[in-house]
Amino acid sequence: MTKYDVLTIGNAIVDIIARCDDGFLSENGIIKGAMNLIDADRAELLYSRMGPAVEASGGSAGNTAAGVASLGGRAAYFGKTTNDQLGEIFAHDIRAQGVYFQTRPLETVPPTARSMIFVTEDGERSMNTYLGACVELGPEDVEADVVAQSKVTYFEGYLWDPPRAKDAIREAAKIAHENGRETAMTLSDSFCVHRYRDEFLELMRSGTVDIVFANKQEALALYETEDFDLALEKLSKDCKLAAVTLSEEGSVVVRGTERVRVGATPLAQVVDTTGAGDLYAAGFLYGYTTGRSLEDCSKLGNLAAGIVIGQIGPRPMVSLAGAARQAELA
Repeated sequence: MTKYDVLTIGNAIVDIIARCDDGFLSENGIIKGAMNLIDADRAELLYSRMGPAVEASGGSAGNTAAGVASLGGRAAYFGKTTNDQLGEIFAHDIRAQGVYFQTRPLETVPPTARSMIFVTEDGERSMNTYLGACVELGPEDVEADVVAQSKVTYFEGYLWDPPRAKDAIREAAKIAHENGRETAMTLSDSFCVHRYRDEFLELMRSGTVDIVFANKQEALALYETEDFDLALEKLSKDCKLAAVTLSEEGSVVVRGTERVRVGATPLAQVVDTTGAGDLYAAGFLYGYTTGRSLEDCSKLGNLAAGIVIGQIGPRPMVSLAGAARQAELA
């Protein structure tokens, strides 16, 4: 018996989301569509230049945990915050979603992480993240009993930026495999892949990671190719299972010689793509840990991603379980 379906580990971040045009991005030296790491001074500068904003708890793996819980799954989360206002917001929000979260916060400094996210008219999001307390996540924050009782332990590639988190991930993977569980990771973004390509491949080829989530650009970056079929072929050899999102074309899953393609969920409007990949992983992992076919796992992932794209903010504002029932995927 397991207590949790999915445990996620990631950077605990509060998102501050505002709309802007492409000119604003250019004027402020922001790389469109990327996650840009910034220091405290730049965080204050960008915040001062933002228009009206919405605060919402985020962080890639935190969004995935919230999505799993919204679908009716049993979710847990490890992530480092501080005893400050944003830390209290983050803890409240993730627990209110029904996610187990008991990582001990820091007492004073550095402060809880925040990401200034600028959403352009095309729905693309450009993230500017001050990691703050996230850099203090370490092996001492790994709750061994929670890892041992989770079917899948999932972590975000972004964790390779704060150095102590790498040790925490390797410790969690060791515990998971010792207890017959599986591990998963998301490549996070193509810039992250370029920074840590060799390490990510080592995680996959060593068996530290069983399941990989990526979008098309990240998969191409991982293998330094423009040939997507070649990237899929290499993915199928380097890990047990890989799920790759293809924006409006849906997603493709590879497992050995098996290929499963599923079209995207029809959308009325693209409002904000923040959290799309995170929610795809949530839907897929919920399906995977409850014994669904790969096709249904993909459909659940596409459904969850489609719902979050149609709103502002990275966590579902409606019941994903209800949406799954309406789509006859429950």
